[in-house]
Formats: sequence, C-alpha cells, structure tokens
Amino acid sequence: MLQKAFGDNCMSRASVFDWYKLFKEGRERVDDEPHPGRPSTSTDAEHVNKIKELVLENRRLTVRDLTASRCICETTLSDYQDFMKRIITGDESWIYAYDPETDDQSAEYRAKGEPRPKKPRQSKSKIKVMLTVFFDHRGVVHSEFLPTGQTVNKEYYLSVMRRLREAIRKKRPKLWADNSWFLHHDNAPSHTGLILREFFTKNSTNILPQPPYSPDAAPCDFWLFSKLKRPLRGNRFDSIEDIKRESLRSFKAIPEIDFNNCFEEWKKRWQKCIAAGGDYFEGDEIDLAE
Repeated sequence: MLQKAFGDNCMSRASVFDWYKLFKEGRERVDDEPHPGRPSTSTDAEHVNKIKELVLENRRLTVRDLTASRCICETTLSDYQDFMKRIITGDESWIYAYDPETDDQSAEYRAKGEPRPKKPRQSKSKIKVMLTVFFDHRGVVHSEFLPTGQTVNKEYYLSVMRRLREAIRKKRPKLWADNSWFLHHDNAPSHTGLILREFFTKNSTNILPQPPYSPDAAPCDFWLFSKLKRPLRGNRFDSIEDIKRESLRSFKAIPEIDFNNCFEEWKKRWQKCIAAGGDYFEGDEIDLAE
C-alpha cells in the first residue's frame, strides 16, 4: 500500500529487512558510513558562506564571476538559476459577475475641507465561476473553468492534472521531453488525495511542497489572482460566459515580463523564509543582508 502511494519515496520491503539486520547487529545510526573518494564541497557550509559574502559585497556578480572565484562550479549555479524556470504553479479562485472595486480604485479627489462622499455599500454577486489556472515564468500554461454543478474534489482535480499534462506536452515540449518540470500547488485535500498521489507517482511528477497557511508564498495568491481580477472589478457581467470571456481577455493582457517578475519576487520570499529560519514573520522585517 505504501509503495503504491509513494513509489520510490517509500522504502522497499527488502530495504526494511536489511536495516533490521544492521540494527540487530549493533548499528545505531542511519547516516551513511564514511566511504572512499573526494567529498563534495560545493554545498558545504564554508562554500555557501563564501558565496553569500561575495554576493553581498557585489550584488552584480555573475555566474562566471563566482565560478572564477573557485568557490563553486558553474554547473551548480546554473542549475539553481534554471530551477525557477521549471516550476509550474497553480490554484483555484472564484471570479464574480460583480466584484466591487478596491478602495484605491474607487478613490475620488476631494478639495480641502470637502466632506467624504457617501457611497452605498457594495457586495459581491452570487453569480460566479471558479477558475483553475497553472502558469510558469513565461505565462499561462493551462486554465479552465469549473463546470456548473461540479465541485473541486479528488476526482475532478485528477482530470485537471491530466489536462495540465497535455498542455505541458504541447506548450512546454522541452520540459515535457525530459520530465524536468515541477508542480507547485497548495495542500488542499482535493490536491493530495490517494488517487492523486498514485497518479503523481505513476507519472514521476516532481512536486514542490507548499508551506501550510502561507498564501504569501504562493504566486497565485500574492500576485496572479489580484492581477487578473483588478481590471474586472467594478464591472457587471450578465452571464457566466461573459465572466469567462473577460477573464481570458485579462489573462492575455498580462505581459511575459510580469510573469518573470513574479517568479523573481517569489524567489525573494523564499530567501526571507530561509533567513527567518522557517518562522512566521510579517511584512519586510527580514533583512537579507544580515
């Protein structure tokens, strides 16, 4: 059962017996025993700190500059830079037939001493449709709308994953060819059910974990959905089809550079989490130069 759900991440029956034998013979640690050969130094503490010092001294350093310093190989740094380009992230969100403007959108000029105008309280409409979208540093890879009467459960999300894979095959053929892409989504039950884990294992899908209760570390939450919905706010749409059409139009208006900048911002947020030691923090309290 465990191997069926987790595949290569689960220890095999033979390995369990091997470890049982080793522990019975007196072994007390699970760490690798010392072995011959030159140890890897590119990621040890000394080299990592050296890189940090060099970058903080000169934030314009290139991969070639760091390689010339002999503290790490160019391949290692290139792999890290390319990693962000292999992530496909996604989530779901409701799009409304009417969504009130934000305070800054509805702000009006007032002369000095002029009373604040009274505005009727606005609320979201009951007519809505759920959008599911996946994107990378270049743009939207796959999007679809939840059919009327359907709920986002494990079975539905499994069908979404099949359509996402087909979209990656067509739109990102290089990532598809070597299966080098990473899927990033949140930990909702519909995303993590057994049938999903079996599907990901069967297709050798690389999953990028999402910290729980951390929407500020998810690109859909901290960027895409607000970017998509802003031009739609304040408009009244007459039908679900109108909502879908205008949502897709809003998507197409987002330039590729904005997606690229989103991933750069995401990387900065990761760095802040690392600097905070994994603890929760608010705002920009973390100084990356420390």
